[in-house]
Amino acid sequence: MKLDSMDLASMSLGELQGIVSCLKEPKFRAKQILEWLAVGARPDEMLNIPKKLREKLNGIPFGGAEIIEQRFSSKDDTVKMLYELSDGNIVEGVLMRYSYGSTLCISTQAGCRMGCAFCASTLNGRVRNLTAGEMLSEVTSVERMFPHEEGRKRTVTNIVMMGSGEPLDNYDNTLRFLERATASDGLGISPRNISLSTCGLVPEIYRFIDNAPHVTLCISLHAPNNEIRDRLMPINHRYRMEELIPAAKCYADRTGRRVIFEYALVDGVNASEECAKELAERLRGINCHVNLIPLNSVKERSLNGVTRKHAYTFAGWLEKMHISATVRRELGTDIDGACGQLRNKYSERNGIGTDTNEPQSRIFDEISSKNSLQEQEESK
Repeated sequence: MKLDSMDLASMSLGELQGIVSCLKEPKFRAKQILEWLAVGARPDEMLNIPKKLREKLNGIPFGGAEIIEQRFSSKDDTVKMLYELSDGNIVEGVLMRYSYGSTLCISTQAGCRMGCAFCASTLNGRVRNLTAGEMLSEVTSVERMFPHEEGRKRTVTNIVMMGSGEPLDNYDNTLRFLERATASDGLGISPRNISLSTCGLVPEIYRFIDNAPHVTLCISLHAPNNEIRDRLMPINHRYRMEELIPAAKCYADRTGRRVIFEYALVDGVNASEECAKELAERLRGINCHVNLIPLNSVKERSLNGVTRKHAYTFAGWLEKMHISATVRRELGTDIDGACGQLRNKYSERNGIGTDTNEPQSRIFDEISSKNSLQEQEESK
């Protein structure tokens, strides 16, 4: 596993044992440090650790994500948060409360380079990947900010990796996050309570089958055919639906878990009855569910969503053709709930967090080159 950075918050017990050994400290200190990391504590807060060791740990990059702004919805219990990373970059998350617990939507990259036509996250490209420790800190910062309800062990019971960024474009750090998030000595969250959303990086989906078979895979599909998907999602020029749909079926068949297809309904583009029929035919035979989303319009984009009434009509068309479908509940619409909206406004206001040397147009050459090298290695 090649990580972008091995910060303190990303480390496992074995890695911490290596650190304390190098520092000539007793082995049991590693377990103490790990227990503190699991609740998001920085070295200065690790009160049962000797001061000299805390000072040494302060010399290691931590990987924190600190909540600097919160917006509370007046319509529901949703909270939108901005996190600041150690280098000043800004990412966002959304805490959504349900009867069964609370779901936290986290970001995996500062920005995104996938270029989807309806998304605010990708407007300024990708600044950089988040480390596993920064993703974990998105969760622990919420735990510290919002104490859990009586009778619950945690505030965050479910995690969806659906915020800014493409998780499978940050594969190794995402995998390390999942390992630490589900570990009994980490966050201890069941992998079945974690969902990951991808726009469709096909080779990484096949890798993910072996690496994280219990995580719920969500695929941002948003179209019934290549022509429409080409308009909405540039990644479709690299991985056609004829490759993506079999990858999704393979995931469902081999893991025994239902794949979720996300489908943002765009007025006049992909929301007709004909589109519903074509989508149903394409998904037939796959253990799947379609999550319909009336598009949350972004001011920088020219696309508009359908009404919720039409979304339910579209769901009905799919159900008649024996495709399971629901309309996503609206949350946080009054607090810039859509991915990237609040971050972009904050960045514009403060002139930070949007500089990138990675134009979206370069991604497809890079992905193609990466896959070619991987194929060469596998053929040896």
